Amino acid sequence: MNTLPACPKCNSEFTYDDGGNYTCPECAHEWSAQAATAPADSETVYRDSAGNVLKDGDTVTVIKDLKLKGSAGVIKMGTKVKNIRLVDSDHNIDCKIDGFGAMSLKSEFVKKV
Repeated sequence: MNTLPACPKCNSEFTYDDGGNYTCPECAHEWSAQAATAPADSETVYRDSAGNVLKDGDTVTVIKDLKLKGSAGVIKMGTKVKNIRLVDSDHNIDCKIDGFGAMSLKSEFVKKV
């Protein structure tokens, strides 16, 4: 019997072949059979708005005014953010900004110094 790979999103073992794609009936995630056999990248590369590679501990500046949800505050363009930490989520930079505290930023809104 042919063994199908588990779902990469929810790790369900109930995947099925749907004409060259695999489908998970539990979370409705679909992925190609080629992606299932391709080797996974060993490390995700994060880039800033200019295409520069970001690393933990870098210093970046904000390239546009960012409104804060749930607050009347605004992070102004040109604000320098030191010692960033890269994380694997929607907002892929965790940092502390003077006057605002700890927060998460998207790498597309910063430029490496």
